[in-house]
Order: sequence, then C-alpha cells, then structure tokens
Amino acid sequence: MNVLFGGSPETTPLSDAEVQFLDTTLRDGEQAPGVSLSSDEKVGIARKLDGAGVSTIEAGSACTGAGERETISRVAGENLDARVTSFCRGIERDIDLALDCGVDGINLVVPASERHIEGKVGTTPGGVVETTVELVEYAREHGLWVEVLGEDGSRADPAFLTELMGAAIDAGADRICYCDTVGYATPEHTGKVVAQLAALGPTSTHTHDDLGMAVANALASIRADADLVHATVNGIGERAGNVALEEVAIALAEGYGVETVDTTGLYDLARTVADSTGIALAPNKAVVGENAFTHESGIHTDGQLKDDAMYEPYPPERVGRERRLALGKHAGRAGVEAALAEHDVTTTDDELAEITEQVTDLGDRGKRVTDADVLALAETVQGRERERRVELVDLTTAGGSDTPAASVRLRVDGDERTASGTGSGPVDAAVAAVREALGSRGDATLESYHVDAITGGTDAVVTVEIEMSRDGRSVSVAASDIDITRASVAAMVEAFDRLLAG
Repeated sequence: MNVLFGGSPETTPLSDAEVQFLDTTLRDGEQAPGVSLSSDEKVGIARKLDGAGVSTIEAGSACTGAGERETISRVAGENLDARVTSFCRGIERDIDLALDCGVDGINLVVPASERHIEGKVGTTPGGVVETTVELVEYAREHGLWVEVLGEDGSRADPAFLTELMGAAIDAGADRICYCDTVGYATPEHTGKVVAQLAALGPTSTHTHDDLGMAVANALASIRADADLVHATVNGIGERAGNVALEEVAIALAEGYGVETVDTTGLYDLARTVADSTGIALAPNKAVVGENAFTHESGIHTDGQLKDDAMYEPYPPERVGRERRLALGKHAGRAGVEAALAEHDVTTTDDELAEITEQVTDLGDRGKRVTDADVLALAETVQGRERERRVELVDLTTAGGSDTPAASVRLRVDGDERTASGTGSGPVDAAVAAVREALGSRGDATLESYHVDAITGGTDAVVTVEIEMSRDGRSVSVAASDIDITRASVAAMVEAFDRLLAG
C-alpha cells in the first residue's frame, strides 16, 4: 500500500498470504479467437513476464505441432528465472513431447467432472484416478515438476475432485489446481472446494470470467489457501477470457498489501500483449485501460489537480502509467488551463473562459477534443499566428503483393525533405518514411493509435487519433480522410509539429 495515499492494508486472512502467478498468456491466452502469436512475440512476452517476477510461464502445448514445440524450446532456452512449463493432456506422448522441448515442468490436465469423464473422454472416475497416478509417476521419474489440473473442477463432485487430487499428490505431484474451466463458479463455492484441496498440498487456482467473477474467485481461492494464480495478461483467453494478471496483482497489492510482481511493468506488458494479439485494450479496462487514469469532468479534474488521490485509488506510476486530463463537454477551466500549461501556453482569465466555452461546444457536438484542438483554439482566441515547423507536402504509397512502401515530402523549418520507407502495411511504411525525413527529430514515441469510421459505405471517412510523446511532453491529435494512410500521416505530422514547437 502506498503510504502517500494513506491508510494501511486491510486486516484479513489475505494480508499474510504469499502468492505467485503462473502466466498462461502464451497457451490459454492464445486460444482466444483470432489470436496467433509468432515465436518471436512469445519469446518477447516471456522475457517481460520474467522481468516482472512471474514465477511460472506456461509456454504452450507441445502436442500442438512442430512449430509450437520449437517456440516452447526457445522460451525454455532463454535461461529465465521463471519456471517454464508445457500444457499436457492426460496421455504419455504429450509428456514425451514436453520433455523434448526442455521444459522445467508440465501442467497435466485430467477430466474431473462427470460431463468430461464420461461425455468427453469416455472413461470412468476410477479410470481417471488410475491414469493420473501413472502419468504423474512417469513425469516425476523423468525429472519434471508436475502440476495436475482437474478440468471442469468447479462442476465436479467435490468428493471425487478431492479423491483425484489427493491421488495426484500421493503419486508425487508438486501441486494441484482447482479449475473453473467455464467460468461457472461463485466465490462461495470456490472457497469451499479450494480449502478442501489446499488441505492435501500446494494448490493453484485457474479461473475464467464468464460470469464476471474471475477476480473474485481468484481472491476467494487465495483466502482458502491457494498460493498460485493462473492468469493471462489483459485477461485474454477463450470466450470471456481468463482472470487478468494485472487485476489480481493490483487487487492484492492495494486491497490487501500482498505484493506478487513488479507492478510498474504491468502497463508495458499489457501494451505488448495487446499489440501482439491485435486485441485492443478496452478504454474502461481496470488498471491498463486508457480511461483508468484519465479525467474529463470539471469537478474531478479540479479535485485531481489539488490532490492526486482525490479521484484515484492508487497512483498511476504504481503500474507504469501517467495521469491524463481529457478535454470534452465536461471539461472545466482548471482542466483546460492544465492542458494549455503542459504546452507552455498561458492565458488571461477572459481568454481561458472563452477557450473553455469553445471546448465545451466542441464536446457538445460529439467531437473528441485533442490537445491539438485546444492549442488551435488558444491560438485563435489570442490572435497568434502559428509558425509551423513540419508540414506535409506530398504522400505516395504503393501496396501490392510485395512489401508495402511509401514516400513523403515534408517541409521542415522551411526546407523540403523527401524520404521513403517500407513496413508491414501502407500506414507502417508511411510512418517510417515520415520518421526518416525528420531524422533525429523523428524520435517521438507513438503512445496510442485509434481508428474510427465516422461514415458508412465504401467511401467511409475515417478519423485517426494518435498520442505521441517526446522529451517528456505528449500531444494528442486527430485527422480525418477517406484514406486511412493519409489520415494517419496527417495526424502524425501535426503531432511532430506540435512537439517540436515546444
């Protein structure tokens, strides 16, 4: 608990808990519809998970195929501090394939509910117990760390689940796992069952969010003495997803004073996974969403400027974020003044009142007000002539089956510069060309990039909104065009012009 924000951790059974994470972003997370991570992306994510202090990384399922095994082997060969594991079905061949990848251990899944035992696998409860014991003994004989997961455990008969997991522990399993495979459980049920399992040996919990209770069930598990939480970054996964690593980590840290990972790396990790998977962060997503530390309401903004903790449960720096004051129909004088001050613009009281009124008017008309908008309003109200440092003169793109390419002609401080670039798509190529033309001045960081279609049909106009930062300053800009590449370049050039003017 950050002492600057006052108070002390709640005195509960959780306050003395020692909790670690098993991250399954590379396995269960990749099972989200439409997600396919490259080998390089998986290795990069694994490194960041390890850097954040995640204790165990499930690198994939060795049984999936040769490509997956190659990736698992790469992650296992990274010499990470984290334990690297492979997901295995209840067959010996899966264990052999995992061994070939050089992993430290396996996550052995066996059916636990009647639906899975009889309907999916076509066996009997006794048969599951017998097979589980044999597989655990086999894996342990080959030097593997073993965790046994009772699939669909939340819908299993608790007495049988306890028998099954007890047999696994007796056979030498290092730990057992309660699985709410379909996100069906309530915290009350979860706590009761996990307590029974924890009495047998080290217990993990694997929760899904189908009923919106993944975090609650994870916390209920910890209260019942589970000490390892299976999670994914951003909560990605099948259907409604897995429990989000960042949400459990912050809930434990801020609500109960239990530290699990280096929380300052959570936002960077979230952005990396979002970019790699193509699953954008929802604006209202807890911890890592765009709005989590963004304030627009005049009352809130005024209070936040007076006291950082006024409308925030913990400081944004705790998770590697920065506070942001947004402008729109709810913006007040304090917010507008703060936004202008970030760009070294001062105003008289009358000028500030007029600018605020115009910002409110833009918001009333449904427009998202960017930094560039409010700076342009200030220039108009103050009668200042803007001297541009960067202007777009011409843009040419070439797609086709080969590598997309683009060339730009910019006017930079009065001199024309031409440059070209290539990329994974036309927008990427055009952005590379702009940076090349700017040289050392093109080193700004693209913090966010959003595209919205604002008209329908084949001639749809798109609006591209970006946020860029350079030398401790940031600026948000929006541009519209029927061509997404031209809108993107226009927004980026405007952002560079604003940032270089400071």
